[in-house]
Amino acid sequence: MSELIKWFEKRRETKALATVQQHLALTTGIIEDLEKAIMAAIKNDEKEMQKCIERVANSEREADKLRRKVMDEISKGELPPDDKVDLMDLVKRVDMVADWSRESTRVLGAIPMMHVPNSIKNEFVEMVKGAKECTLSLQKCVNKMMTKPEEALQAADTVEREEEKVDDIHEKARALLGKEEIPKAGIAVLISQLFEALEMIADACDQVRVIMVRK
Repeated sequence: MSELIKWFEKRRETKALATVQQHLALTTGIIEDLEKAIMAAIKNDEKEMQKCIERVANSEREADKLRRKVMDEISKGELPPDDKVDLMDLVKRVDMVADWSRESTRVLGAIPMMHVPNSIKNEFVEMVKGAKECTLSLQKCVNKMMTKPEEALQAADTVEREEEKVDDIHEKARALLGKEEIPKAGIAVLISQLFEALEMIADACDQVRVIMVRK
């Protein structure tokens, strides 16, 4: 068991850890709204897409507030310096999931979806579903750290497997993008940027896993 997981086991009820859980729950909601935004965009439902994008933006700002709150609580605590660094790093990485979800919506809003081939749209759906599963697995993993630490490493392995699935989808999507006829180079660039942002969501999840298990 890593030292960080042992620390969580001893301090399950601390205010900082409750805020970490709140932050992660908010982040999970963000990725779910991102998925809804992509689905609405594919259906050419501009109004619904914009509603979802606005929810993501608002939730991402709230996640930033929670990140600052938990950082303040950690800095005022009596943790050893190394443990403070690990816990702060974990919170920052969780926040990156929200940040990349917000970036995904920024790119999504700029893509003229009527010019995107159906095969590419299908890959958008597969990637955002994979990123969501990775985020949900991460939430379960962090919750295990606080409730059943002995099961946390097994949960962390699930995060890694989900992240690898997203990597595979990303590789397939890039190959497909090179074969499809895209009417304008700018659209192809935006498509590539959305794929990259979705992949970074999963990567941020895996970085949290690394922090948890590296000791």
